[in-house]
Amino acid sequence: MTAALPYWRLSGFYLFYFSLLGATAPFLGLYFAHLGFSSARIGELLAIPMLMRCVAPNIWGWLGDRSGRRLQIVRLGAVCTLATFALIFVDQSYAWLALIMALHAFFWHAVLPQFEVITLAHLGDQAARYSQIRLWGSIGFILAVIALGQLFELYSLDLYPWALVLIMGGIVLASLWVPNALPLARDDMSSDEGFFRQLLNPVMLAFYLSVGLMQLSHGPYYSFQTIYLESLGYSRGLIGQLWALGVVAEVLLFLVMSRILSRYSVRRVLMASFLIAALRWLLLGAFADHLLVLLFAQLLHAATFGSFHAAAIHFVQRRFGPGQQGQGQALYAAMAGTGGALGALYSGYSWSSLGPFCTFAIASLAALAATVIIATHLQEERA
Repeated sequence: MTAALPYWRLSGFYLFYFSLLGATAPFLGLYFAHLGFSSARIGELLAIPMLMRCVAPNIWGWLGDRSGRRLQIVRLGAVCTLATFALIFVDQSYAWLALIMALHAFFWHAVLPQFEVITLAHLGDQAARYSQIRLWGSIGFILAVIALGQLFELYSLDLYPWALVLIMGGIVLASLWVPNALPLARDDMSSDEGFFRQLLNPVMLAFYLSVGLMQLSHGPYYSFQTIYLESLGYSRGLIGQLWALGVVAEVLLFLVMSRILSRYSVRRVLMASFLIAALRWLLLGAFADHLLVLLFAQLLHAATFGSFHAAAIHFVQRRFGPGQQGQGQALYAAMAGTGGALGALYSGYSWSSLGPFCTFAIASLAALAATVIIATHLQEERA
């Protein structure tokens, strides 16, 4: 890292931001179940913030590209995320929770795409080292799932909203510590093309469709994995450690990701990620009651999120010019949100009617479809 790079300030923001994801992904569905909601209602509530991810990042991305005030958008989003989520202390009815899910997600999803652009601007020609900063987000996720898993092993889930508010406060403080940076103009052809013209390229359409399918395949995992494992007899403390194990594998992969991307094309990395995801969902659906298989499946998170996300971020960064970076990253977030929302919805409805195995089997098919799309549309090129 160069002396000018604010490594710890950028890393600190990722630490807190993904701590919030570590607090919500494993435990939000469990908290809704604690409140007495059915699997269908849980799926609907979890789909709402993902649906907002389809809309909000594009609005904020357009605003960021037009105004250039990305850091101000990050700070505003962090403050409003905290303020709107705090409404959960007013009421916990289904309608009120649905409103809170929508409001806080609208601002939360403003934050990360704009911050990704700021991070890449700080990195400059060292973009391949993005993973070395992003890995601190994974560390934050690990700390959150282990700490909250132990907390809810000992105490009631009634403490859950207070834990989220505390983490959101950390995001606000971290956003105030980060210095601004703007993308530099590039001489490549993509910088001269308009955003929508870029999207008409079949390669771009294929990429974004595969992103949606990958996140759809994660629907059962992010919505019902904790509930599923608890039904199989695993303790909440162990469940938190299992979630953490997957992210530990992700961190280790991030440490070598720059070397992987310098050796293999984005196409190959994405194809491998999708194929491993298809295998992982089948293992979870069929053999989650076997601890050794479950441990192996969690290690595969290194590919189903780690290599996939790092390759996707690099792909977007290379394909869009500086004036479209915010919109490109926002569309990536939006397609991930669309897929995630559909995944949460289908898994919510199929969980009680078809069961865990069929629900995860559908997820596996979605990942295989993404493999075919990437294999037939992306060219071999280095990240």
